Amino acid sequence: MELSGKRIVVTGGAGLVGSHLAAALADENDVLAVDDLSKGSREQVPDTVEFAKRDVSVSADVADVITEDVDIVFHFAAYTDTNFDDPRTLFEENTEMTYTVLERMDEVGVSNVVFTSSSTVYGEAPMPTPEDFGPLEPISIYGAAKLADEGLVSTYAHSYDIDAWIFRFANIVGPHQRGNVIPDFIEKLLDDPARLEILGNGRQEKSYMHVEQCVDAMRHVVEHATDDCTIVNLGTKTTTSVTDIADIVADELGVDPEYEFTGGDRGWTGDVPKMRLATEKLSNLGWEPTETSDDAVRRATEQLVAELRAERDRNQ
Repeated sequence: MELSGKRIVVTGGAGLVGSHLAAALADENDVLAVDDLSKGSREQVPDTVEFAKRDVSVSADVADVITEDVDIVFHFAAYTDTNFDDPRTLFEENTEMTYTVLERMDEVGVSNVVFTSSSTVYGEAPMPTPEDFGPLEPISIYGAAKLADEGLVSTYAHSYDIDAWIFRFANIVGPHQRGNVIPDFIEKLLDDPARLEILGNGRQEKSYMHVEQCVDAMRHVVEHATDDCTIVNLGTKTTTSVTDIADIVADELGVDPEYEFTGGDRGWTGDVPKMRLATEKLSNLGWEPTETSDDAVRRATEQLVAELRAERDRNQ
């Protein structure tokens, strides 16, 4: 599907990936970013993108923004905290949002949807993990919710004449991000440059991808993959350990802290200690990442250090 001259709705459009995607598509398309701002920031949505504050778990709100003139919906809205303190709410509201969006699309005849899933649907799988690996056995409520969402998207693709693209993300990093390992380490070291607490043993090892690479890959796949329901892993061919992330953050801040590990082979209940996705399907569609996992972490760290320092200066 050519992404040019289209009416596009991006749910979760004030979040990390949604805001970057909306900005990337705005030059050639009419883009509406939709977000309830419970986590995303209105300031992240560029002036070139129309914005509507809506809760996409509410049918009336979805009816306001998904209308019959929409060509494609990028459904990114979700609770994304894998260690959410209310797991039942995370599962129920994530699946409710997806069902409400798909139901409305079917009502008004919108026939294209892009859904952001996660590597967590695989659980603790052999690496690199291909898209056809099974059985899928997630070990977190977040992963279970994403797998349930995938089932809904697949059903609408195969039974309700909707074309779907599902992206299983590695760890996506970049500016404006909060609540994950990189900004967490930066904040801790800005508060106390002499010590850094690291969850687990620091040997957890995962693939990281910069949000700009992620957005470019998604656009390429949507424009080149033609199956009714396309599932593609998005990640890099390499991984970065938690201790390596700590080293990169400390280096960017110019500090030399003592690391204090909480112990164990994972950071929290449901954490997958090691993850690397197979990317041959993405390569076969004609797209290759130009950054390693370490490169992505380094670039995101540089951006977030500048951002968080400026934020602190403004608040002083």
